[in-house]
Amino acid sequence: MSAVFDFFFGQYADYETSSIILEIIAVIFGLLSVWYSKQNNILVYPTGMISTSIFVYLLLKWGLLGDMMINVYYFSMSVYGWYVWTRKVDEEHVTPIARATAKEHLWSVIIFVATVLFVFGVYTYFEKWTSWTAYVDTFTTAVFFVGMWLMAKRKIENWIYWIVGDIISVPLYFYKGFTFTSFQYLIFTGLAIYGFVAWKKYLNNSPVPA
Repeated sequence: MSAVFDFFFGQYADYETSSIILEIIAVIFGLLSVWYSKQNNILVYPTGMISTSIFVYLLLKWGLLGDMMINVYYFSMSVYGWYVWTRKVDEEHVTPIARATAKEHLWSVIIFVATVLFVFGVYTYFEKWTSWTAYVDTFTTAVFFVGMWLMAKRKIENWIYWIVGDIISVPLYFYKGFTFTSFQYLIFTGLAIYGFVAWKKYLNNSPVPA
């Protein structure tokens, strides 16, 4: 039993207790955020902002620039998403769940490429190309940037990006030594699949505009 515990949590032996507690709190609020997103509930944003704020602090402290940038972006897009989700498109209705348009797919590609180039520049400047994880970080950062942008615009395709990024992040964060965060992404994967199914069901049951 001890060997199993050490395998999963041994890396926390040298961590400050406060950092471990903060990571757990961030994970809890992160899970709540994804759950609310699956439910199409506006609380996705305040809970997500609490989680990302904590992670920005922790990741900066741990020197994980790519991961920190993801969470800074999450926080910013949460503010934007909160506005979009509550903005009324007419006197009675707020922005609905919808499929991405051709223009939005194009913007997704642009955001992905721009993010890769940006992260590449940052990692090069700070000489962070010291491990294979940096290359994976670059890819997942771009994937998550697009996913967050599409979620803020309430497009169902956001779940596809989350699923891809979450699956990759499970072993990635475990390798980095953040077991709680790795478990978070494992649960995120299941919730993202569930969210995609729920949103797709909503779209299929929604009346087609005349």
